[in-house]
Amino acid sequence: MSQPDFIDTVRQHFDALADRVLGDLQGDEAATLNLAAEDTLFVRFNANKVRQNTHVEQITMSLQLQGAGRTTEVTRTLSGQLEVDQIAMLHMLGQARDELAVLPVDPHQVPIEDHGSSDDTFRGQLLAPDQVVDAVTEPAQGSDLAGLYAAGSIVRANRNSKGQRHWFATQSFFMDYSLYNGSRAVKGNFADTHWEPLQWAANLSASKNLLALMDKPLQTVKPGQYRTYLAPRAMADLVGMLGWHALSASAWKQGRSPFKKLADKESSLSPQLHVTENFGLGLTPRFNALGEVSAQAVPLITAGELMSLLVSSRTSKEFGLTANGASESEAPRALDVAAGTLEEKDILRQLGTGLYLSNLHYLNWSDPVSARVTGMTRYACFWVENGEIVGPITDMRWDESLYDALGSNLVALTTHTAIDPAVDTYFQRALGGSRTPGALIDKFTFTL
Repeated sequence: MSQPDFIDTVRQHFDALADRVLGDLQGDEAATLNLAAEDTLFVRFNANKVRQNTHVEQITMSLQLQGAGRTTEVTRTLSGQLEVDQIAMLHMLGQARDELAVLPVDPHQVPIEDHGSSDDTFRGQLLAPDQVVDAVTEPAQGSDLAGLYAAGSIVRANRNSKGQRHWFATQSFFMDYSLYNGSRAVKGNFADTHWEPLQWAANLSASKNLLALMDKPLQTVKPGQYRTYLAPRAMADLVGMLGWHALSASAWKQGRSPFKKLADKESSLSPQLHVTENFGLGLTPRFNALGEVSAQAVPLITAGELMSLLVSSRTSKEFGLTANGASESEAPRALDVAAGTLEEKDILRQLGTGLYLSNLHYLNWSDPVSARVTGMTRYACFWVENGEIVGPITDMRWDESLYDALGSNLVALTTHTAIDPAVDTYFQRALGGSRTPGALIDKFTFTL
């Protein structure tokens, strides 16, 4: 009989621990348990050679305890050994009880309830550890490739004392990389649940083609407004700002949402723009830390009009709104921007004269009231004249209102889209991401 894999082992461990902890509650106590686990191989490349490799297997558990109108939460790392972890979790339960005793009553407490059950496991076909180096480097021979490959199983699980059970597990990989030509570089990303050699070769080829264009004469572009094309990755960077309070119902009610005018129906965006929270992308579980399950798809912006904000249960209770399964941060977890009508072969011709931007970085709100964002160009950004790439540009700072860039100045969205998965590895591999098309925008403002 084959040995259980990481996903099966974690499920058994979580259920045994949850049974023990939830069975030890007293009086009016109620509790929610959230587990995050991963089994990941990390390989870092430099000059198309392995620079560092490591394997991380970790499990963390958080306990939210409620009693007498009070709520507290504590988290710890688990060992994977049942007896040891049972003792540790019961000690953590005692610690939570001690904290509850000194906390004030929470007037906006969201009571622990049974929000049902879900069970999703997405099995992938990943490279065996001894296949990774050759699979990554052989198609990149002759290139100065640097990047991080991460692959393995990720688990999120939730149970509470009211009978709620949720399980989400996925096996996936990403190769977050750059190709260098001296000081010039092109950024690339390859991610999926199944490693396909031909797709990796095609991804590399597209990056190599962009890198070859970096050999053209360097262009210095003066500040001003230019017709600009944002490739899907750059568009993902731009709409990623919607996660910084723009779609938060709490931020709107507190008057600090950059989309306050949109929510108040004082402004609208382009009728071409359709934005959805789409859990059908399989990037992240539908359930949040409370175990509330979002709809498979939540329309956020339809034809430029705000359809719904992200409303957590706490915001619902505080402001009398209807919760829709949002996380406590009320940020999108699986943002999906619908494709448009601009064919890839027509991008440069439709751009005409202006800027082609592959990536953006250092984004921040420069004026939240007007939804104005500032940032820098980065990697493979080009000056285009009469539909022909002239050469790469020196780095530029831009400053643009989303009401303009995604509103009246949005010329077209591309027919092709790209998934931009979360590649954060701080503390643990992140889940989530977005799917975006490219965007052709008129009068995009560059300030430096």
